[in-house]
Amino acid sequence: MAPKVHGALFSPAAMRAFVALHEKEVEFEVVPIDMAAGEHKKEPFLSLNPFGQVPAFEDEDLKLFESRAITAYIAYEYQGQGTKLVYHDAKKMAIVDLWMEVEAHHFEPVVSKLVFEQAMKPVFMSAEPDSAVVEKNQKKLGEVLDVYEARLSKSKYLGGDEFTLADLHHLPTMHYLMGTSTKELFEARPHVSAWAKDILARPAWTKTVAMQKQA
Repeated sequence: MAPKVHGALFSPAAMRAFVALHEKEVEFEVVPIDMAAGEHKKEPFLSLNPFGQVPAFEDEDLKLFESRAITAYIAYEYQGQGTKLVYHDAKKMAIVDLWMEVEAHHFEPVVSKLVFEQAMKPVFMSAEPDSAVVEKNQKKLGEVLDVYEARLSKSKYLGGDEFTLADLHHLPTMHYLMGTSTKELFEARPHVSAWAKDILARPAWTKTVAMQKQA
């Protein structure tokens, strides 16, 4: 039985699960959750994720929520196929883990606000971005990307010389920001810009974006 991802195709968190499955060349089923109708806040979805957030994931008798836990499971469970995504060398994996933590605690809190203001509000709420919120968080993101620029001047990817979960976790929010003025912050840093173009062009990500167009 194919794994199931319960979520919305436009959800950045659900997209992390989708792209991980594509990277590992795993066939999967999407169970659509209508977030506009509040399905993620009701049963039966709450039995899969009691916090009422997408995605939720099922693989036979295993049930998971939290997108980064899901991607880690996918990387290890299907380690014999597709892109490696993780290392089994403890020191190499420690570096990957470090940059996954950076994404979760320094990158995501800032870019999630920018994605909401610049990409989600105009499309789903027909509302203008709050310029003060955008300006404040673009400044914060610039500081984070300065750290990324220094790191990426020393290695092709965040976790080393191979594409890993540390890079993959950035894809959904970065994708949405490429259609906004925040794109300039990435382009202003040559190593960050090259890295962003590289990972956004990966076939697995192209397949993930295509899922939205096919819906």
